[in-house]
Amino acid sequence: MALDVLDRAAETEEAPTARQREVLDAALALLVDPKRQLTMAAVADRASCSKETLYKWFGGRDGLLTATVQWQAAKVRPVAVPPEGFDRESLRVSLEHFARDWLATLGGRTSVALNRLAIGEAGDEGRDLGRIVLENGPLAMRRRLAPVLHAGKAGGLIVFASEEEAFSTFFGLVVRDVQIRLLLGDPEPAATEAIDRDAARAAGQFLALYGAKQTSPAGVTAG
Repeated sequence: MALDVLDRAAETEEAPTARQREVLDAALALLVDPKRQLTMAAVADRASCSKETLYKWFGGRDGLLTATVQWQAAKVRPVAVPPEGFDRESLRVSLEHFARDWLATLGGRTSVALNRLAIGEAGDEGRDLGRIVLENGPLAMRRRLAPVLHAGKAGGLIVFASEEEAFSTFFGLVVRDVQIRLLLGDPEPAATEAIDRDAARAAGQFLALYGAKQTSPAGVTAG
């Protein structure tokens, strides 16, 4: 069974070691290099470690691929749910921070090259990168945001019938056409100011769509 270093680390609240991070960065560099192939031998050579160490840590190529994609996706940091729950402002800020990380990661050179490669391999028998990127990209983002959505719902701040639908809406508001433009060769990465603006807009629009109506003490309902 392939070892999943990052998921195991998350469960034990331990990050990958510095040496493991070097190996994962080496694997990412190989993945986005059109002249190279990602093999255990190539990663071992680039990271100056033994293949035996790679097999011990990751269990094989699929495990290494999964950990590599997760390492890239880890740049979108999970949002902590306060013990007392969210208020409207802290929920908005949390959604905005998540959206900002997501947009910054999507626009990076590594993510663009990785997604292009995954699309090229999708559906090819014996080529697993497309499946791995799907499971550890959009689907992982949904799992990461789910506690925030449910905490907001439990606190009476947002209303939704389906977590999947709510996340899909948030996905559309954040990503819009950014990813497709980058995949098609748009050479202009978004400036930090533009990412901040787009993240704030996405969070605000999501709350406008899903925010619960508030009732004043006099019984007057306000949006």
